[in-house]
Amino acid sequence: MPAIRTVGIFSKPNAPAAAEVVPRLLEWIAEQNLETRLDEETARYAGRDTGLPRPEVPEGCDLVIVLGGDGTLLSAARAIGGREVPLFPVNLGGLGFLTAITLDELFAELRRALRGEHRIGKRKMLKVEIQREGLAVARYEALNDAVITKSSLARMIDLEAHADQMFICAYKADGLIVATATGSTAYSLSAGGPIIFPSVAAFCLTPICPHMLTNRPVIVPETMVIRIVNRASDDEAYLTIDGQVGEPLRAGDQIVCRTSTYAIHLVRPPRMMFFDVLREKLKWGER
Repeated sequence: MPAIRTVGIFSKPNAPAAAEVVPRLLEWIAEQNLETRLDEETARYAGRDTGLPRPEVPEGCDLVIVLGGDGTLLSAARAIGGREVPLFPVNLGGLGFLTAITLDELFAELRRALRGEHRIGKRKMLKVEIQREGLAVARYEALNDAVITKSSLARMIDLEAHADQMFICAYKADGLIVATATGSTAYSLSAGGPIIFPSVAAFCLTPICPHMLTNRPVIVPETMVIRIVNRASDDEAYLTIDGQVGEPLRAGDQIVCRTSTYAIHLVRPPRMMFFDVLREKLKWGER
């Protein structure tokens, strides 16, 4: 790992814990003779007017600190834009599978990072494309999932799913989730999908409230190209990326999902392995 000289910071909006920790964090970073690049929320907490749009924050950074929860991290992951900059995720409270570093550990773990002793976990992203009448009309990168759901007034929607050239099935459901291994502990888990170990190179297709109770989640290799055909009418279905961005779909739109060339590099606390996080977050039994 190269030496850390410039640190970027993303912060969750309207978070009292972030408002408290940002001034202390910036003071600590200045004591280490490091440069900072702040997003607009972080600058606001610091009483500055020098905040940058999120996509500009990672430019030239050797480390990006994310203060918030998994939602803030997902936003930061898209802002990284393919740069191999380690993300240092700090949980400000609540359920966070990806933000495993606590506020109490913040400065101790930062010292480890500055010494080059931090552990990095690589998480592959999902490349999502909307194809309409043979043309790509939108492209996204997702860390967790691509979700096709019914609009607020629609009933169940009809979707066709294919893996490479193989037809999987026609779903009549409230929607369908295409999740990465990272996203297996997000919406897919709530919809009854399996937990996938982060290093497993796989996608999971999880139907949401399917009409056929025999429709179950399906795990496929990430080398496959997943193609979902929207058979609902215009604007009756909606594509959402990581629960944060997306757009309405038209009849006949094809949502093509494949493994991305990009990966997110997450700083992981040395004491917390994947199953430790599951036991803590899901309240699984201890020995």
